Amino acid sequence: MAITVLIADDQAMVRQGFGALLGAQTDISVVGDAPDGKVAVAEAKRLRPDVVLMDVRMPQMNGLDAARAILTANFDPPVRVLMLTTFDIDDYVYEALSIGASGFLLKDAPAEELVRAVRVVADGEALLAPTITRRLIADVTRRRNTVRAAPAPALGTLTPREREVLELVAKGLSNTEIAAALFVAEQTVKTHVSKVFSKLGLRDRAQAVVLAYESGLVVPG
Repeated sequence: MAITVLIADDQAMVRQGFGALLGAQTDISVVGDAPDGKVAVAEAKRLRPDVVLMDVRMPQMNGLDAARAILTANFDPPVRVLMLTTFDIDDYVYEALSIGASGFLLKDAPAEELVRAVRVVADGEALLAPTITRRLIADVTRRRNTVRAAPAPALGTLTPREREVLELVAKGLSNTEIAAALFVAEQTVKTHVSKVFSKLGLRDRAQAVVLAYESGLVVPG
């Protein structure tokens, strides 16, 4: 089945350009677009797309508030949000990941990176592998000097292997890459990731990254 996508951006040219690019892929279908955050929320509820490409800065309701409204609706199956911006470093990045957005992408990223991003997010993984995203997370964390460590008992419930997997997730590795690094089966990695999320009360990989940086488990840079 094709991955369904909703594009939310206040610039018509951006919506049309991204729509044409994604619509040309055999495995992706653009089901709608929205010129502001308020419409994006309404369309997400109506269309239930697999992925929403959400611009950070929009009228009526900004992308962060719109993303929060969509993600807290707890749709089943889930609607995943990929945040877009024109800025290298945006104050919304950290909070967007904290509320459960599945990734962050610059609007001037190469076409193939946008297509890949949609596929990665639709597959249930956070868009954390690209160097630019890791840098954004690290820079925002460093600038805010965020050291609100997760409660020691929470991280203490992880086995050494689960802790190792969490570190690799936070560094942006996919399940396939983690499996290769640890010389284990990908299904084994998926099991570890699931247990980590359950023990730490995490929704997804993006939140896992935020927690890893906040707790000091992974050091920016």
